[in-house]
Amino acid sequence: MGNYNVVVLDFETTGLSPDYGDRTIEVGAVLIRDNRIVDRFQSLMNPAMRISSFIENYTGITNQMLSAAPSIAEVMQRFAAFMAQHHLVAHNAGFDRRFLDAELRRINQPRSQEFACSMLLSRRIYPEAPSHSLETLVRYKKLKTDGVHHRALADAEMTGHLWIGMVADLKATYNLRNVPFELMQRLAKVSKAAAPAYLKRVAGEQGGGGAP
Repeated sequence: MGNYNVVVLDFETTGLSPDYGDRTIEVGAVLIRDNRIVDRFQSLMNPAMRISSFIENYTGITNQMLSAAPSIAEVMQRFAAFMAQHHLVAHNAGFDRRFLDAELRRINQPRSQEFACSMLLSRRIYPEAPSHSLETLVRYKKLKTDGVHHRALADAEMTGHLWIGMVADLKATYNLRNVPFELMQRLAKVSKAAAPAYLKRVAGEQGGGGAP
């Protein structure tokens, strides 16, 4: 029940919304199995348009780097194979899900995998954290990081370590025997105030008793 694979993904993009013609310029992802990172995927993608100096400065990705990169369609085909049918996770998942779905539609690959949002989960698991941005949570939980932000693989790795930490903390704090993906999805929809009682109830149903 607790053994499932999760692909934690992050996109860098030309702007904020695929609805306004923005495209992906980099994807990074890690595959988590048995709560360990076991594989990685990273590629720049050529969006066939110039990116703004703001995006260049924000990501460190330049127009020159992108002009030498493979096409988005080629990378998305490879990434679809990497994702397989695994559950998906992203920090502020709504953003990455919109871009993922838009790019998959362009290559006629509809998404069937379920998503969970590590940001919504962190608000319920770490309500006392100073903020729930990825950078703040990495510092707050002293997670492994190479110090690079706004590059896709670095952000996906950090989010992967956050996910692993959240699963471990839920088990330790609430005496949960296992933390299925469906539990994480449901927890993200429970109000912050109701989250502790909800988790104690789940622990009771699992026969763990629920720690105080």
